[in-house]
Amino acid sequence: MSEEILVNVTPRETRVAVVENGMLQELHIERGWARGVVGNIYKGRVQRVMPGMQAAFVDIGLDRAAFLHANDVLRSARTPELAGDEPPQPPTPPIAELLRDGQDIVVQVVKDPIGSKGARLTTQISIPSRFLVLLPQSRVIGVSARVEDETERARLKVLVSGLAAAASGHGYIVRTNAEGQPAEALAEDVAYLARAWSRVEEDALGAAVGACVYEDLTLPMRAVRDLMRRDVEKVKVDSRDTCERLQAFAAQYMPGLAEKIELYQGARPVFDLYGVEDEIQRALQKEVPLKSGGYLVIDQTEAMTTVDVNTGSFVGQRNLEETVYRTNLEAAQAVARQLRLRNLGGIIIIDFIDMVDAEHRRQVLRTLEKALQRDHARTTVYDFSPLGLVEMTRKRTVDSLERRLSETCHTCSGRGMLKTAETVTYEVFREIVRAVRQFESARLLVIASPRVVTRITEDESVAVAELEEFIGKSIRFQADAEYMQEQFDVVLL
Repeated sequence: MSEEILVNVTPRETRVAVVENGMLQELHIERGWARGVVGNIYKGRVQRVMPGMQAAFVDIGLDRAAFLHANDVLRSARTPELAGDEPPQPPTPPIAELLRDGQDIVVQVVKDPIGSKGARLTTQISIPSRFLVLLPQSRVIGVSARVEDETERARLKVLVSGLAAAASGHGYIVRTNAEGQPAEALAEDVAYLARAWSRVEEDALGAAVGACVYEDLTLPMRAVRDLMRRDVEKVKVDSRDTCERLQAFAAQYMPGLAEKIELYQGARPVFDLYGVEDEIQRALQKEVPLKSGGYLVIDQTEAMTTVDVNTGSFVGQRNLEETVYRTNLEAAQAVARQLRLRNLGGIIIIDFIDMVDAEHRRQVLRTLEKALQRDHARTTVYDFSPLGLVEMTRKRTVDSLERRLSETCHTCSGRGMLKTAETVTYEVFREIVRAVRQFESARLLVIASPRVVTRITEDESVAVAELEEFIGKSIRFQADAEYMQEQFDVVLL
């Protein structure tokens, strides 16, 4: 599989695209005035303990108070990505026994502020490096579940356990990138993480409330650290300054891969050359066409994301069941790609086309699970429900692509629908009657959008005459292009 990482830098925005076999799979965006805060460590202060929610609100210097749940104050017994042997912990005590109002506390952001919700916090600090993640309050040594070879898992665990015991005794997660790495490379990471944690502890002691005592790397460096693997062919960067910084960073932390980072100097923008700009525009649409002629309809709501699969113009060649099966197989792969590309998280409901054959359903589910294996976010997929729906979850840490690049429509307020001119016309008539009954006036002026006024004066002229006779007053209509279709004012003169 051919994989490339593209880095596009402009003065106030940096974008990183992951392209596999010529198709965009992931897009990461960082803007100068709105950098994400996931991974940052802050000196915070508890504003209010909420016993009924088993949580507390913490001031960390952001616009909104951040949210800290009791489960995130104590380290949980086991993380799904780990294979450690840490003993189970007792049930979480009440939040009032863990925190108090006004208490200073060192916390880390695990989820960016999304919508009206503040950032999500934890006191279970973790600091990532190239091959490891430091867990300073733990002693567990875990290995990423994506390292599947049992011999390699055992080698990594023994190696990191020895390095940890000889250093600080802290816990570590061994990342997927560590597979096949020599002891020297892992030892360098352990030493780097020890220095980083020592600096965090030192800075936190004298820091003011709301101060950031550890900030994660910039997007290009995070991309090189987290996304660059041996199977990545090239990292193309269109900024000379950024390219030189990335090459220096890679030379220090991953010398074997530094030569893959190169400056792009082509005449066409690098995203245009790979068709990334067009893919971004398509990722903001609800419909996703499939090669077979079928299509997906993706709806993102506050509670969940729904994906509907349709056969469209695909009629197949054999029978209906085979046509449905082929469409669903293609849709399963497309859904996995769209979830990564659009960065959709939380609860996701997929409505595949109904299949009679149980084996077909199993194959579609296996195809979906296999396609999700390359997703960096943690996903959980459940079997088909009695209604034929597939329920799944995908870990969400930042806003989706749509919410990063778009805003709510000012005309429809996010409903996606507008009242018709006919509906607004009759609302105007009712408001006129209501106003006349409440207030004295000689005549009335109605200001509305051009389309509504045109409909009233042309299609509803008879109704207007009857209304004027009914209320005993004259009505004048004025079109204003600044008015949205649903807006109008009835002015008493």
